[in-house]
Amino acid sequence: MKLSQIKESLNVLKQISFMFPNGELVPNHFHVTEIGKINKHFIDCGGTVRKEEVVNFQLWNANDYDHRLHPEKLLRIIELSERVLNIGNLEIEVEYQAETIGKFGLDFDGTHFILTTKQTDCLAKDQCGVPEEKSIISETEEASCCSQESGCC
Repeated sequence: MKLSQIKESLNVLKQISFMFPNGELVPNHFHVTEIGKINKHFIDCGGTVRKEEVVNFQLWNANDYDHRLHPEKLLRIIELSERVLNIGNLEIEVEYQAETIGKFGLDFDGTHFILTTKQTDCLAKDQCGVPEEKSIISETEEASCCSQESGCC
């Protein structure tokens, strides 16, 4: 989810909720303790220099159970962050601490902001000797797309 998308969603919500990938909700007394821009400048295992930039939201819970962050307040924090930190319409990454800090992507289902799982990946598989995954095609599909008349084989 990009920053513009969360802003659009906040404009129509009456309350904010975040949901973990397993369907559990982040306790509704959460705080957004940081909004920042993270720049990552790195070299992948194949020697290619890369840059990545994301907007980072950090969620945190305290023992102030009566606390509720309202959509208009989060929108003001986002707009201030955009101006002061010169944040563009970047992808959002969410940090949340359980036993350790977890990083999540973000999606929206119309009611809840969904924390989505993130995966590591090799960005230079061709350099590392990692075999390309082959899709499994049924004999019927193979016959329909690779018949001699199709011209694809």
